[in-house]
Amino acid sequence: MAVTRTQVLRYRVHAQQLDRATRKDRRPDAAAILDLGVQDTGPDGALWALALRGVPVTAHDWPRELALAWTVRASPHAYRRSDLPAVEKALRPYSEADAAKRVINASAPLAQAGIPVLEALAVVSRTMRDVVEKPIVKGELSTRMTAEMIEPYLRWCPGCKATHMYEMPFRLATLHAGLELEPYTSPPVVRRIPRWPASQVGNLERSDDADDGPLDLLRGLLHLLGPSTVKQAAEYLDSPVREVQARWPQDAVEVDVDGSPAYVLDEDLAALQDPPYEPLVRLLGPYDLFLQGRDRDLLVPEKAHHKPLWPTIGRPGAVLADGEIVGTWRPRAKGKQLAIELDEWVPWSTRTKAAVEVEHERLAQFRGVAPA
Repeated sequence: MAVTRTQVLRYRVHAQQLDRATRKDRRPDAAAILDLGVQDTGPDGALWALALRGVPVTAHDWPRELALAWTVRASPHAYRRSDLPAVEKALRPYSEADAAKRVINASAPLAQAGIPVLEALAVVSRTMRDVVEKPIVKGELSTRMTAEMIEPYLRWCPGCKATHMYEMPFRLATLHAGLELEPYTSPPVVRRIPRWPASQVGNLERSDDADDGPLDLLRGLLHLLGPSTVKQAAEYLDSPVREVQARWPQDAVEVDVDGSPAYVLDEDLAALQDPPYEPLVRLLGPYDLFLQGRDRDLLVPEKAHHKPLWPTIGRPGAVLADGEIVGTWRPRAKGKQLAIELDEWVPWSTRTKAAVEVEHERLAQFRGVAPA
């Protein structure tokens, strides 16, 4: 089946529920993107992403139904609290090679010492669980962990002018230790997850079954960011392509996206071919899932716009209008008022400009301030 870029973008808008109106009686954990995890980076992170999908939340009231943890790419993500044990299982590396890739430069000293990365992650997880008896600030936890771990787990940090653990194993081990992040803390506070199964502490074994269950990350990717390729999914997860290929869902079917092959779940084919469409404008946060796909050329064909939208440091938000990214925005706080700085990539229609003003008011209300 052949589909166009427009069909793909409209499908993603609908699959990610960006076309849902807010409903006051909707549960805070009632959003499809929580199946994959919602990145919580910056003031307009996970809760703003949920607000854009019709969930009645504000920036200053973290729902008790949600939990925060360092997970995919060692970044903080929000999940349904009830899903955390299943999330931990889904995030176990697919293999030793996968684990080595996820911890990046920490794998070399472990290999030199003859310590498998999977074993190292298990050791860090169990040690961290013992250390975190009560909520603890990340810096203090790092100091405590440095005192507990042997040399292959540690490195000299020129920036800190101190020896401490490699960052990736430190972060990736937390959920395997049954630990979560306390919302609204900077520096982050790490604490135990209540009633965490003891059998899951430091247990990184995987079932022989290729299906990870209801929170299978590859299925979530194909549903929410499909059509996608094996390489793009591997880049999203920081995993080797061959490991992702080995666990590729059997019901993923190939489609042609403007001449390039990609895959989508068989159950989503009908929605991809004829996606529901409603003209809308949204101010997407800098790390919104809609911007997280690794097919950036599909999302933003003009390469000159890639660097302004995805800089190495200090990402802006994106203005989504009728399925297209048409510019960027940045918040400009002024006391109890919120202004936004806009960069129009193309001339905006009067309707788009009016809709951006409405979304600006929505963002200000979400933050608990007035629009400037």
